[in-house]
Order: sequence, then C-alpha cells, then structure tokens
Amino acid sequence: MPRRSRATSTILWAGLIAGTLDITAALIVYARVGTEGIRLLQGIASGLLGKAAFVGGLSTATLGLLCHYFIATSWAAIYYGASRRIASLVEHPVVAGVVYGMIVYFIMNHVVIPLSAIGPQPFSFSAAIVAAAILIACIGIPIALTVSWRERNAVT
Repeated sequence: MPRRSRATSTILWAGLIAGTLDITAALIVYARVGTEGIRLLQGIASGLLGKAAFVGGLSTATLGLLCHYFIATSWAAIYYGASRRIASLVEHPVVAGVVYGMIVYFIMNHVVIPLSAIGPQPFSFSAAIVAAAILIACIGIPIALTVSWRERNAVT
C-alpha cells in the first residue's frame, strides 16, 4: 500500500476506534448521572452552536456525533504525525498513549472547550479524574496502539 494511503488508513482507523470507545464511555458515564444520549451529543454540538444545540433535536445530536468523530480523528492525525518524528511513540505505545491521553485532556479542557461556544466551565476534581481516565483509556492508548500496530505490520 502506498505510504500516503497507509497513513490515511491508519489515521481513519485510529480515529474510528478511539472515537467509538470514547463516546461509548461518555454515554455510560453520563447515563449513570441521568443524562440522555441525545443530550450528551447535543452538548458536543454546543461547542459550535452554543445553547441552541439543545433545542435542535436529532439534527444537532447528529452534528455532535460528527464533531466527536472529527475531533477523535484529528487527535489521531496529530499523533500519527508526531510518530513520524518521534520513534518512541511507535516503540512504546502504552506509555506514549497514557501521556498523550493526558495531553488531550489538558488541551480539550483548558483550551478547546473554554474557547468554544461552551465557554469556561467550573472545575470539579472528581469530574476531571473521570474525564482524564476516559481520555487516557479511550483516546490516548487506542490511538497509540493502532498507530504502532499498523506501522509494525505495514507491508513495505
């Protein structure tokens, strides 16, 4: 497979796997506190639309899901790009994935969300621990493992 095609395939697979794990974890965690799935997805769309996302029904929930996978795939693309320059990201994917998950947590919660239409949120230590754990286990590690596996098993 040509290098560019393999790169695109790796990024898309990593984004799909990580995005699916992350949204599943979020749906489970938020269901435990009484938040419906549609409301959770609308919450993601509110990053673009603000409070209007919560009155948009299924269409804004769908937008939220698309945004979620776009973000997960963007994180996969960033990791893939970094792995071309930093060999240890492929050689030690679990450790690299844990660190990457923490980086994703920090950037999403301290840069992206505050700058989005959602705006700054009050800090909750328990919520931060849950969010960081989910991003490590469902975004960082799966992306790192997918990139590492695909690179190690690439046909040259």
